Amino acid sequence: MYQILIAEDESRISSFIEKGLKSHGFMTVVVSSGAEVLSQVSSSAFDLMLLDLGLPDKDGLKVIEELRGQGINFPIIILTARDEIDDKVAGLEGGADDYMTKPFRFEELLARIRLRLRSASDMATANDVALKVGDIVLDLRTRRAHVGSLSVDLPAREFTLAETFFRHPGQVLSREQLLDRVWGYDYNPGSNIVDVYVGYLRKKLGGDLIETVRGMGYRLRQ
Repeated sequence: MYQILIAEDESRISSFIEKGLKSHGFMTVVVSSGAEVLSQVSSSAFDLMLLDLGLPDKDGLKVIEELRGQGINFPIIILTARDEIDDKVAGLEGGADDYMTKPFRFEELLARIRLRLRSASDMATANDVALKVGDIVLDLRTRRAHVGSLSVDLPAREFTLAETFFRHPGQVLSREQLLDRVWGYDYNPGSNIVDVYVGYLRKKLGGDLIETVRGMGYRLRQ
């Protein structure tokens, strides 16, 4: 299940978008300021962001600049009333992936979201050969982990769980997110299977690699 960050200070619009996305199976978090965007991104994993340029505390273009400067590369779709060509060029050249002017039809927004998510997934698959955090490397071709000079075998579920963490270092992943990304709908949300498999990874890759964030989930230490 994809998680979408909605940065929009008009509650009528954010509520409309959130309701539509949830009805199509997306998880959503709504914020109304640039400061909240940066705070959420630092603590949770998102797959895409919808961003209003006219946030009350910080211009959306500045928010994009700060996120890209931190290496945050999830797709960003700008939603704004600014329809001048100069604004569109500035947004796209500044790091946004798409630009929609208000008012818009939800069906078109949904189509663009799905396109950007699919493109991001395809790009990650094509470009990534290995993921590395500290002295631990996940080889995506051989599906093996390497801890320093040691090679470690990880069964399919463990490797997928490790890959999920390695793609979001430093970000908190909830048990629900991990269940959905690794097990899909095979397990009940109340299951402790995530905790069990995190324990397996700690034993094989290092006990302090994945930390528990009480009441929220788990985070891979950078």
